[in-house]
Amino acid sequence: MRCPFCGSEDTQVKDSRPVDDGGAIRRRRQCPACGARFTTFERVQLRELLVVKKDGRRLPFDRDKLARSIRIATRKRGIDDEQIERIITGIVRRIETSGEVEVPSTRIGELAMESLGQLDEVAYVRFASVYRDFVTVRDFEEFIRQLPEDEEPPAAPARVEAAAGQP
Repeated sequence: MRCPFCGSEDTQVKDSRPVDDGGAIRRRRQCPACGARFTTFERVQLRELLVVKKDGRRLPFDRDKLARSIRIATRKRGIDDEQIERIITGIVRRIETSGEVEVPSTRIGELAMESLGQLDEVAYVRFASVYRDFVTVRDFEEFIRQLPEDEEPPAAPARVEAAAGQP
């Protein structure tokens, strides 16, 4: 593995452990040339997947791009990295086991929205705002209006409750 800091071809594995319920291996590496440490992940890839974009372009599936999108939607929502990683791994497994080599980008977006909808409403709306290309506040209002009503509203965050008691 090439060192991302100095480009040296020779790096040493210092620690390896399974992650994602055995679906990947996390390796801590060190470069003897510059001394830098970094982490790599090794995952099983069942087949090369191509994402078919709305304009017809075909691009290699990029797990990291999906992960970035999910992490942006869940930022500051109190959702731990393990939950996020399970969502990403679940989406990738569903895509890989579908048997299709070419996957429409819309399918990936719908799978992400489905997973986020079960996890956190705010993350779901955040993701939807980008995926469905919200332009105005009315787009948000219309989307939120279509959300199913909760039987019991969730407890308000502590800082909101404290602020509500002030004049």
